[in-house]
Amino acid sequence: VLEAVKQDGMALEYASEKVKGDKEVALEAQKQAVDAYEHASEQLMGDREFVLVAVTQNGSALEYASEELRGDKEVALKAVKQNGDVIEFVSEQLRGDKEVVLEAVKQDGMALEYASEKVKGDKEVALEAQKQAVDAYEHASEQLMGDREFVLVAVTQNGSALEYASEELRGDKEVALKAVKQNGDVIEFVSEQLRGDKEVVLEAVK
Repeated sequence: VLEAVKQDGMALEYASEKVKGDKEVALEAQKQAVDAYEHASEQLMGDREFVLVAVTQNGSALEYASEELRGDKEVALKAVKQNGDVIEFVSEQLRGDKEVVLEAVKQDGMALEYASEKVKGDKEVALEAQKQAVDAYEHASEQLMGDREFVLVAVTQNGSALEYASEELRGDKEVALKAVKQNGDVIEFVSEQLRGDKEVVLEAVK
């Protein structure tokens, strides 16, 4: 079997249960095929050394890892660095860890959805997420949607973010101009006073 997986890592699928739990064989298979972990034994998915190798190659392996390893910060960091989406399989505690979430949103801004409420309100994390995904603001905290710096970045990328902005910022001319410049339709979310502002309306109808 070792020779077979050296040729094709996915050959692990046809090995006996005993061999699927052999670390040497599984590591060799994983080297050859990034999805080989799918055929490793449950026991091996609780083995830190094996899982670290697997998630470094393919973050999706985290979904199959033991609960204990999904709560292991080093394992989680390696996984989300490779694929930000897999933050949904990280332990609840680590979804509240700024470092882990920051790595995830650098890969995929929409990973912000799985962060704890506290981290969703962290400006550095949310700005990084917004850089990566124009809709990331949907998962930012309500408090951040009242933060002028964050909202300016969001509406410049996606005018639709104005709908989620605080009432005060919807009445901020610079914010409104950036938003309607990006998407004229969002003038409906601009404050009543600014809907009577010629400059804002002109920018929206351009």
